[in-house]
Amino acid sequence: MSIYQHFRKHEHPFVDQVLSWKEHVEKTYTNYLTDFLDPREQQIVRLIIGETNEEIKFEFFGGNKQSERQRAMIAPFYEDISEEMFEVTLLEGTFEEKFNQLAHRDILGALMSSGIERKKSGDIHVGQGKFQMIITQELATYLKMNITKINRASIQLIEKPFSALMEKEEQWQKSTQIVSSLRLDVIVKEIYRMSRKDAVQYIKGNKVKVNFTDIDDPSLQVIADDLISVRGYGRSKIVEINGKTRKNKMILTTARLKL
Repeated sequence: MSIYQHFRKHEHPFVDQVLSWKEHVEKTYTNYLTDFLDPREQQIVRLIIGETNEEIKFEFFGGNKQSERQRAMIAPFYEDISEEMFEVTLLEGTFEEKFNQLAHRDILGALMSSGIERKKSGDIHVGQGKFQMIITQELATYLKMNITKINRASIQLIEKPFSALMEKEEQWQKSTQIVSSLRLDVIVKEIYRMSRKDAVQYIKGNKVKVNFTDIDDPSLQVIADDLISVRGYGRSKIVEINGKTRKNKMILTTARLKL
């Protein structure tokens, strides 16, 4: 039985990567620290390495337990993994809200413009006249020197302890959906209250992500725990697949993030 049958085709390259990390630690008995991983990538690490592996273990850290993007430390079973081993730094900047309005996309855009790959940065928080970004330690000095202005706001980045990390406030509204199939276009149609035609156009127009990956195939079959993002409409997730009705339709519990 192939391990790949448990994952979607576009996930196979990452599966190969995790397998290579696992093999490296097993053969060399040395730790391996990954870049920042999104929640689906973290789930793949858990599935491949396993929670009960007797040879190696893993832990995640991205600032606190609620962090969405986290680095993984894969290590021999006898290794004590500490927070410092993840080599992450919290940077904070402030701005005058009366004259500037900065959003998550502005901070992320500034990082990208500085030549920083997304995998080198963790969560970004914005609110109450300040923003925070979690990044790899090696980039802290570079970013403090190179990000001095975002849009029209002058910025000075300062390192902060993780105890100062802003709390992430998210509200998810659950609902029950009765759908004819688990195709992505059907799910998008139902959750976001749009026509099937519009759902297909959004998907084929690269405006829909599943588990942080652009998906252009309307026929993709969704599964439990999938996170769906539609540009301009926000995020939703498949909480649970609850079986079928007497008419053979699927009963889903979904949740949508309040904007």
